[in-house]
Amino acid sequence: METVRKYKLNTLATELIMIIVALLFLVPFYFLFVNSVKTFGELLTDSAGLPTTLEWSNYSRAWDITKFPSALWNSLVVTVASNLLLAMLSAMTAYQMVRRNTRFNRIMFALFVAAMVIPFQSIMIPLVKVTATMGINNSLYGLIICYLGFGVPLSVFLFHGFTKSIPLEIEEAATVDGASGYGVFFRVVFPLMKPMFVTVIILNTLWIWNDYLLPSLILQSAELRTIPIATFAFFGQYTKQWDLALPALVLGILPIIIFFLAMQKYIIEGITHGAVKG
Repeated sequence: METVRKYKLNTLATELIMIIVALLFLVPFYFLFVNSVKTFGELLTDSAGLPTTLEWSNYSRAWDITKFPSALWNSLVVTVASNLLLAMLSAMTAYQMVRRNTRFNRIMFALFVAAMVIPFQSIMIPLVKVTATMGINNSLYGLIICYLGFGVPLSVFLFHGFTKSIPLEIEEAATVDGASGYGVFFRVVFPLMKPMFVTVIILNTLWIWNDYLLPSLILQSAELRTIPIATFAFFGQYTKQWDLALPALVLGILPIIIFFLAMQKYIIEGITHGAVKG
C-alpha cells in the first residue's frame, strides 16, 4: 500500500513538473499573440498585460504591407521543393556510400562531414559572386539550389548512419527475387527509411522556413520575398513597427504549427522507431 502511494505521489509530481515546463515554453507565444492585437502605445507601456481592446486591424494591415499571400507562396515553394530534393538525393547518396564502401565514397563522406563545420558567414561573399556568375541569383530556383548545397551534408550524414542499421539480407533477398538496383532501393530500403525521412524533413523545414540570411543574399525582387524577408520590412534603422511586426510573425508561424500538428503522428512514430532500431 505504501509503495502504491509513493508511486502515485511520484506520478503527480512528475505531471506537475511537466505542466510547469510546458507553461514556461508557452510564455513566448503568450507575449506574441497578446501583443499582436494591441495598439502601438499599449504594447510599449504594458507588454505583459491583456489588451484593453482587440486591434484585429493590425493583422489586415500586416497582411497588406507584407503581401502575405505572395510571401507565403514563395516560402512554400522553396521549403517544399528543397525538402523533397534534399531528402531524396541525400537518401540515395548515403545508401550508395554505405553499400559501396569504396575509398572514393569514404573520402566523399569525409568531405560531406567536413562541410558541416564551415561557417556560412565565411562563404557569403563567394556565394553571391558564384550565383551572379551562374545567373541563378534573384530567383527561387537559385535559392533552392543553394539550400541543396548547404543542406546535403547534414542530411547525408543522418541517412548514412541510419542506412547502416538496415539489414543487408533484406536487400539480398529482393535481389534474388529479381529486383533491380533501383527496385531494391525504392521498394525495400526506401520504406524502411521513413523514420529518418521524417527527421530530415522536420530539421530542414525549421531551417528553411525560418531562414533570413540566405534568401536576403539571393533574392532582391520584392515579388520573390519569403516570409522572414517580408517581416523584416517592419524593422528600420530608426523605427520598429512592433504593432505590425508581431501580427506578421503570427501569420508566419501559423503554417509551421499546422505542419507540426499534421506531422505529429509521424514524428512520434519516427521517435519510437529510432528508439528501438538495432
